[in-house]
Amino acid sequence: MKTEAKICVDCKKEFEISSGDLDLYEKVDIELPTLCFFCRIKLHLSFWMFGKFRKGKSDLSGKSLITVLPEINRYPIYTLHEWHSDKWDAMNFGIDYDSSRPFFEQLKELQEKVPHPHQNGIKNTGCDWCDDVWNSKNCYLSRSMEECEDLYYSYRNVKVKNSIDMTICFNTEKSYDSGDCHNSFRLFYSKHSRDCIDSLFLYDCRNCQNCFMCWNLRNKSYYIENIQYTKEAYEEKLKSFQLGSYKFIQSLKKNFEEIIKKEAIHRGNFNLRTYNSDGDYLLDVKNCHNCNTISDSEDCCNCIRGLHQKSDIDSDGCWYSEMIGNCSCCIGGYALKYSTWSSSRYSEYLDLCIECEYCFGCIGLKKKKYCILNKQYNKEEYEILKNKIISDMRKRGEYGQFLPYSMSAGPFNFSTSFLYFPETKKEDIFKLGGYWEDISENQIEGMPTNELPDDIKDVPDTIIKEALICPETGWRFNIAQN
Repeated sequence: MKTEAKICVDCKKEFEISSGDLDLYEKVDIELPTLCFFCRIKLHLSFWMFGKFRKGKSDLSGKSLITVLPEINRYPIYTLHEWHSDKWDAMNFGIDYDSSRPFFEQLKELQEKVPHPHQNGIKNTGCDWCDDVWNSKNCYLSRSMEECEDLYYSYRNVKVKNSIDMTICFNTEKSYDSGDCHNSFRLFYSKHSRDCIDSLFLYDCRNCQNCFMCWNLRNKSYYIENIQYTKEAYEEKLKSFQLGSYKFIQSLKKNFEEIIKKEAIHRGNFNLRTYNSDGDYLLDVKNCHNCNTISDSEDCCNCIRGLHQKSDIDSDGCWYSEMIGNCSCCIGGYALKYSTWSSSRYSEYLDLCIECEYCFGCIGLKKKKYCILNKQYNKEEYEILKNKIISDMRKRGEYGQFLPYSMSAGPFNFSTSFLYFPETKKEDIFKLGGYWEDISENQIEGMPTNELPDDIKDVPDTIIKEALICPETGWRFNIAQN
């Protein structure tokens, strides 16, 4: 079986390219990677901002906006509505290619002229304090979600409604503080569970109803700590727990964690309905290898956090894509390479380009064809210049590389990448050309959450007017009225 060994140019560790990877690299027609798998992810996710929500103003109209983009920017920021409007044209920022200079240097200069939208996403209502939000309604302080409604303080959810503090959940309603739970209703403090109703503190349970502090159960009702109760005894026992007390809930969480460590059977992975695939958190996938947290996909390699992908490789945070390679956060792409936040076809080195095709090295274009560095060419001119640029890039060792850290939207420590690689040092990011923002240690005005009443029934309605301070980050947040 043919494989190829390489040394990562960033971490200097050896990595291997499998025969399956080699075949898919050839099919997608991208260069072999010079970064190892983890350094590729680290670079890709640095383009996915995870900063603090802040208030600002549009550089076009002066209108108020709420964004996670940094306050000190390399580029203008427009409201999302303005960015999609005809009030400006990214073609006006086009530049001529200069063969005497590195291509990435020129692309970065173009990027710094073209406006960015204040928020990633479309077709939302009442989701101002959200980012990476799509087709959702009335959500607050939440990120990375699709078709959600009345969702608060949550991350990475699809079709979740009337819920709070949810992470990586699908098709779930009226639930709280749960992770990797699917198709459930009124589920609280639970993990890795599916098709459950009216239950609290579940771990790896399926089709359970009215269960409390249970693990590995299937098709059960009225269980407490995996012991069967009658309906009446279960309800009476539940009344004895102080479920409105924060301290009591914290003690239950700690006890449940210990029980899970000692008593639960732990799956080798959390895959479901997979065929000839390897990785974790895979759902309805076929022929996918070295993938994590992807669904409804086939024939993919080295992808994380994807949905409806086909024949993609080295692509992270991508949805509804096919034949794309070395991309980050691209939705709806086909035959797209080395790009980020774009939905385009037959193109390379794009950022924020929507419904374009046959474009190379462009920023912020919409429905354009045969463009290079935001300048229009005819088909013949486009092919000649594109091939010239690729030849020059090969000579400089640029072609086949993803966009550099210097083109990320903001500081590395306020990106999704920092969530996955929290041990990364500021000095190392600077060496790679990236950015870092030192967090201010100045005292922020507000109420520390440890000063709140312990029981929810004692919390006054005026809490919605208070600025609360997170004890871990020191960041300020509010409780939404709903």
